[in-house]
Amino acid sequence: MSQHSESLSNLPAKLYIVATPIGNISDISYRAIETLQQVDVIAAEDTRHSGKLLSHYQIKKPMFPLHDHNERERGKVLIEKIKAGQSVALISDAGTPLISDPGYHLVNECRDNDVDVVPIPGACATIAALSAAGLPTDRFSFEGFLPAKEKGKQDKLNALIEETRTMVFYESPRRIIDTVEQIVNILGGERKLVIARELTKTFESFYALPADEMLAWLKEDSNHCRGEFVLMIAGAVVDTDAIPQVALNTLALLKAQLPLKKAAALTAQIHDQKKNELYKWGLENL
Repeated sequence: MSQHSESLSNLPAKLYIVATPIGNISDISYRAIETLQQVDVIAAEDTRHSGKLLSHYQIKKPMFPLHDHNERERGKVLIEKIKAGQSVALISDAGTPLISDPGYHLVNECRDNDVDVVPIPGACATIAALSAAGLPTDRFSFEGFLPAKEKGKQDKLNALIEETRTMVFYESPRRIIDTVEQIVNILGGERKLVIARELTKTFESFYALPADEMLAWLKEDSNHCRGEFVLMIAGAVVDTDAIPQVALNTLALLKAQLPLKKAAALTAQIHDQKKNELYKWGLENL
């Protein structure tokens, strides 16, 4: 082993996935601090941003930039370092790495190369938001960021119309109004939303409103759209006797091109529904 790659720490040569604060700098575990103090290299999404956290805790370690644009290429270098005997910590700008942050390809490569991966748990915006939202948490679905383009966002929300679990999204200030508008249009204005804003920071706040009221609230003051958002949507309440919304959407699309009777028959085949009920619904609503 060369002197260059030799480990200077007492930690085994592994990849350590270290969660860091999402806002309040005190929200870091003692184990996370110990790990960052002891590893040979710290891989960070943004070395300048993470440098402030490390400086606060007087941690001086070589830093290695690892982000979405270089992860596949630079990840191989980190694996070589670990195989040469060095210990590596992976951190993101905030929260738990890989949760809507870089690291997936690196961890996958580690698994493929028999390199051990050790999680050092801690802050995660999704879990923090859910814990104080007042929505059901026995079952939930983390959806990350919705697509930026309108059609992609609409397609994603349409696919979630009948999702009964609480849904959790991350959203940016410049897109939050458009996203809530799409939720009103697709999921309905009565669907309950909870917004968690600036979690663990000075201006942390939670707002729980029906989607149409939430949209009005966001629009009434530009300050309401400032900060980092976790957007939570209550799951659909399923009426077992009702025709699924996805089937109604299909019927409406087919009706635009075909006679109602034919559209109802095709929709019934596609979604395993009763043709007569679809036809009746179409007569009353289309």
